[in-house]
Amino acid sequence: MTFPPPLHETEEHALLRAQARKFAISEIAPHAQGWEEATEFPRELYGKLAAAGLLGVGYPEGLGGSGGDLSHALAVAEELIVHGTSAGTVCGLGSHSIALPPIVMFGSDEQKQRFVVPTLSGETIAALAITEPGCGSDVASVRTRAVRDGDHYLVNGAKTFITSGCRADWVTTAVRTGEAGHGGISLLVIERGTPGFTVSRKLDKMGWCPSDTAELSFDDCRVPVANLIGEPNGGFIPIMQNFVSERLALAGNCVAIATLAYQESVAFARQREAFGKTLMGFQITRHKLAEMATRIVAARALCSELCQRALGATATPSMAAMTKNTASDMCSFVCDHAVQIHGGYGYMRETVVERLYRDARLYPIGGGTREIMNEVICKVEGY
Repeated sequence: MTFPPPLHETEEHALLRAQARKFAISEIAPHAQGWEEATEFPRELYGKLAAAGLLGVGYPEGLGGSGGDLSHALAVAEELIVHGTSAGTVCGLGSHSIALPPIVMFGSDEQKQRFVVPTLSGETIAALAITEPGCGSDVASVRTRAVRDGDHYLVNGAKTFITSGCRADWVTTAVRTGEAGHGGISLLVIERGTPGFTVSRKLDKMGWCPSDTAELSFDDCRVPVANLIGEPNGGFIPIMQNFVSERLALAGNCVAIATLAYQESVAFARQREAFGKTLMGFQITRHKLAEMATRIVAARALCSELCQRALGATATPSMAAMTKNTASDMCSFVCDHAVQIHGGYGYMRETVVERLYRDARLYPIGGGTREIMNEVICKVEGY
C-alpha cells in the first residue's frame, strides 16, 4: 500500500517531497547504519541540506529560509525519514525547528540576523534547552537562575536531554529571572564559548543514535542582556506556543517511522519463505499488515487535521496532545509488529526495523510524556 499525501497538499508539496526524497536517498540512506554505529553524523550535512533548499523550509526568505509553512516542513521531514531510513539523523538536523521559533516570533531584528540567518544557511547549529535534571516535563519548575548584573545576566544551573547540545553553536535556554512558577521564566540565547558554559557529557541513548544529546552546565555564565528573547519573565508563552508545532512534528515523525517499518515488513513478508510459502501467504501476517496500515492512515489523518488547525491558528494544546499520543501509540504498535514479522532478523542491529523499534520508544517520552499529555487534555477539557 502506498499512503496518499494529506488532502491539503499541493503541487508545491509534491515538488518538495521529490527534492527531499532525492536528498535522502543520495546523502543519508547510504550512511545511515554507519552513523548509527558512530553515534553522530557529519556536521557538513547541515550545509548540504541548506544548499538543497530544505533546511530552511517553513521560514521566511527574508531570514534566509526557503518559504512555505509548517505543512511544507512536515512533508520534507517525512520524506527524509522514510527514504533516509534514519530518524535520528533527521531529528538532529531539525533541532533548529524548536530553537528558532521563539526568536522568529519574539526576537529583535538584530537577534534574527545574528542567530536565525546563519542557522538556516547551515553555518551554525541551534538547540533548545528547557529540561533540567530535577524537572522533566514540568516547565514551570525550571531552576536554572539568571540574575541581572549590569549589561549581563549571570546564569547558574544545568540542562539535560538536549538534542544537538554537544555541537550546538548557540542554545535557546529557559532560565528563571523572576519568582517561582511560570511567570518568572525568560528565554536567553547562550552561545558556545561563553565562559562558564560547558557540555558536561554526551549521553548514550537507546535510539536516535546519530543525533547527539547532551547535559549542559552553567557556572557563573555571563550572558549579554541583548541575548534576552522578548521581555523579562515573558518566556513561558513562547515555550507553550512552541509545543503545538513541536508535538505535531513529533507525531509526524511517528507516521514516517511507522510508514517505513510497514514498507520494510511488506517487502520482507513477500520474499521470506516458511513451510513452503512466503510469509505473505499466511493470513496472520496479512492481518498484521492490515492493522498496521489502518493505524498509520488514522494517525496521518489526525496529524493533517492538527496541521490545518495550526495554520489557521485554531489548534489547541489538547488536540496537539491527543495527536502526539495517538501517533506515538501507533508507531510503537507498528514497529513492534514489524520486528515480529521479521522474526530473528528483526532483532539484529543491521536490520532497519530494529533501528526503528528503538527510535520509536522515544516518542511517548520526548516533547512531553504520554502521562503529561493526558494531564494537558484533562485541564483543557475541564476534568
